[in-house]
Amino acid sequence: PYPESITDSNVKNWLSVVDLNLSSAYMCSKFAIPHLKNSDGGKIIIMGSGMGHNGSSEASAYSVAKAGVWMLTRVLASELAEFGISVNEICPGPVKTPGALESWSKQNNNVSTVGTEWVKESEDVLPLCIFLATQPDIGPTAQSYSLMRRTS
Repeated sequence: PYPESITDSNVKNWLSVVDLNLSSAYMCSKFAIPHLKNSDGGKIIIMGSGMGHNGSSEASAYSVAKAGVWMLTRVLASELAEFGISVNEICPGPVKTPGALESWSKQNNNVSTVGTEWVKESEDVLPLCIFLATQPDIGPTAQSYSLMRRTS
């Protein structure tokens, strides 16, 4: 549902985007925690976005929701460290998901030209997920890992 500024936003769309991107991460984490505690540790890997760190006036709800995901990652990591559970965020950059493809088509954006970014297939994110999932329990937590290109 973007491009959409806060001023021009539709409340129903706003809440839908926040539910999809923030509330879902909260719920998945909340219901996984008891199982991870019972197994003496584990990993929670949350999908974030560079827009959650930098924001975009044309993607207000998404940016705000992903900023919440960033903070959720940090709060959960602090809360769960004593149980040997690490929590990290991956910011993959643009990925060809059904939602992204729909959004790009509404913007008349060719998916191969999203700025200077590497437009990824879902499976391109997998190696970083595996890396984080296989780190020792004492390993990284409360971190954000980016697959986005830095050009400036």
